[in-house]
Amino acid sequence: MSDKAVKNTTLHAAFAEKVDAILAALEAEAVLPAGTNRANVAVEPPRDPSHGDLATNAAMVLAKQAKSNPRELAGKIVEKLSADPAVESAEIAGPGFINMRLADSAWLDELSAIAALGADYGRSTMGGDTRVNVEYVSANPTGPMHMGHCRGAVVGDALAALMEFSGHTVIREYYVNDAGGQVDVLARSAHLRYREALGDTIGTIPDGLYPGDYLIPVGQALAESLGDRYKDAPEAEWLEIFRKEAVAKMMELIKADLAVLGIHHDVFASEAELQAAGKPEAAEQWLREHDLVYDGVLEAPKGKTLEDWEAVELPLFRSTKFGDDQDRPIKKADGKWTYFGADLAYHLQKADAADALVNIWGTDHAGTVKRIKAAVAALAEGQDKKIPFDVKLVNMVKLLRGGEPVKMSKRSGSFVTLAEVVEEVGKDVVRFTMLTRKPDSQMEFDFQKVKETSRDNPVFYVQYASARIHRNIRKGAEEGITPSPEALDQLGSEELDLLKVAAQFPRMVETAATAAEPHRIAYYLDELASAFHAFYNLGNDRPEKRFIVAQNPQLSAARLFLAAQIGQVIRNGLALLGVDAVEEM
Repeated sequence: MSDKAVKNTTLHAAFAEKVDAILAALEAEAVLPAGTNRANVAVEPPRDPSHGDLATNAAMVLAKQAKSNPRELAGKIVEKLSADPAVESAEIAGPGFINMRLADSAWLDELSAIAALGADYGRSTMGGDTRVNVEYVSANPTGPMHMGHCRGAVVGDALAALMEFSGHTVIREYYVNDAGGQVDVLARSAHLRYREALGDTIGTIPDGLYPGDYLIPVGQALAESLGDRYKDAPEAEWLEIFRKEAVAKMMELIKADLAVLGIHHDVFASEAELQAAGKPEAAEQWLREHDLVYDGVLEAPKGKTLEDWEAVELPLFRSTKFGDDQDRPIKKADGKWTYFGADLAYHLQKADAADALVNIWGTDHAGTVKRIKAAVAALAEGQDKKIPFDVKLVNMVKLLRGGEPVKMSKRSGSFVTLAEVVEEVGKDVVRFTMLTRKPDSQMEFDFQKVKETSRDNPVFYVQYASARIHRNIRKGAEEGITPSPEALDQLGSEELDLLKVAAQFPRMVETAATAAEPHRIAYYLDELASAFHAFYNLGNDRPEKRFIVAQNPQLSAARLFLAAQIGQVIRNGLALLGVDAVEEM
């Protein structure tokens, strides 16, 4: 984080400090009692912009401590606010809220702050360098990335960038599920392609194996490195070797696919290595010592009778203690770890290097959220830790072409890969589109609609604003006019209204980071682009409202300066989403 970002106090934060200083003064004057708890005092834009630029609930939340009527306390706060030259007016509303209108100079100072900070505008120290592990994607290493993985990949990557920008130290992690039965299937599928590369006719791929052509080069590479020594060998001799080699090749493929989308992880954690190190056993032992795991028999699944279901004693985690409808096994009948059992140890491993954990999971994992959070909390407590742990659920994306579904099936080999989609529509379109809905909501990705150049296409709308800004700056340069802050006092109310939207960005970064919801940045950028286009369109019928006004180079330079800073905010917001701000379209 740069020094200038650390020293910067943007408009909303500055006024929060002003209100806090006023409350401290009232405490010194004995209007408020010594040690008044001001934690719940907020300074933020009112929901209705007609009420003013900022509002505070200070009098409402502190009146009880002050043993005062809220409006009476508000009057004392308003008196001090009104003495500030940056406050044009301060008024009491309703039972004791305070609405403020700021002087134009306050907004123009913010415009200068955007210019001074540039790419650091909006950056926050809120996170205090807290180490946050964000785990996302973590697709099984059995093939290339497809659009089923895309949304979670983008949400996780944007969240990581947002947390970093808001002052957290972020660890981007991918959990490689290389210990399950699906990896054995991968190894057998690779062995089939290995035999094919050595000249065997393999015919139709047998059911239960992965048929995709992406395994052909894997088989060829294995044939080149291993020769024919395992061509007719029994499975027991080659399964482990082929498992490791195939997983390594698939991870190379997955990393390349993610790179096309602009995604890179810091850590790739192996489930197989975790189990080889005995970490699940250590977690089980601790849980048993604290009576959170016991040996028991599960109830028969619904629809099963005693004739077709055999009761087996298994180690069960007491998840009912944490609100689950039944206790959950951490091992299978064959002694292998369940996904849940392995996940316990994995999350504890992540907690060793982080202060907080965030997982990006598909909505099909919704049922496991409560129990894994409970188990991690219990394990962390056993190590005298308290690990904040959040899980963001991401819904699948329905892929369409002209309204017609596009078939995806990993096992059939006919799925549409992520790389193919990025190649057709571009990284920026894919990433921005994935963030135009709340992650757990339904989403359709239609190849035709995401290519539209219209208001209905949000990524086009935002990038078009960036392109318009650069076009006007280039046009100004051709006429000898460059962006300048020297005549900002010539800007009118419409320009200031646009600036007020841009000035929301630092606050939006902090609220989005607090909620761990990067889609809020996409929503905000759409709002800012809308405000910019609305102002730009004024010039269609009113030449005096254009960015470059004939015979008025000073006003033109001031408007271009405003435009340049709007462009900077758009650029900063898009960077958090991993999207480029284009200069021409």
